[in-house]
Amino acid sequence: MQSILRRMPVMAAVALLLFSNCSAFAARNVRKLTLRDVNGNKVRMSEYQGHIVVLNFWATWCGPCKEELPRLGQMAERYAGQKVAFVLASIDEPKKLDIVRDYLAQQKVALPVLVGANVDLLEQLSGTNIVPATLIIDDNGEIVRAINGEAREEDVREAVEWLLNGKKGEAPAERVKRYCKQR
Repeated sequence: MQSILRRMPVMAAVALLLFSNCSAFAARNVRKLTLRDVNGNKVRMSEYQGHIVVLNFWATWCGPCKEELPRLGQMAERYAGQKVAFVLASIDEPKKLDIVRDYLAQQKVALPVLVGANVDLLEQLSGTNIVPATLIIDDNGEIVRAINGEAREEDVREAVEWLLNGKKGEAPAERVKRYCKQR
């Protein structure tokens, strides 16, 4: 019994550390993040202040991304006129910008696309280095949900609707994992 009691502070510290690491991405603010659009212009996430942002990390070589991008475009159309912005961040290598441009033209992607993101940034913000990954960001630049893997419409809608409704009701889970294709 005394052995357990002596270990209690250590176990409590470990539990606190694990909990803080699990939700660490939620405390990150993306306002200072700056990437470039496909024309080379700087785009600061602070430009989206006052908007909910659905920030999707993708790559031209990613199979699930090819299925997810049209779905994100359709969702963006449904939220048109509301303060919700859908933004794509390619993690393709900078020297492959022409491949990114060609892909966007072929797929008729109409969403804003940023380049210059990489696996390190993705992991720092979402807690994973796997694409696709989607962040739902509130109007103050705080990450409220990370979707690791291919995002389902309900994964995005649940968080966006909660934010649009003034964060009323139960908060959506901070993290959703969809590494395996689920229909």
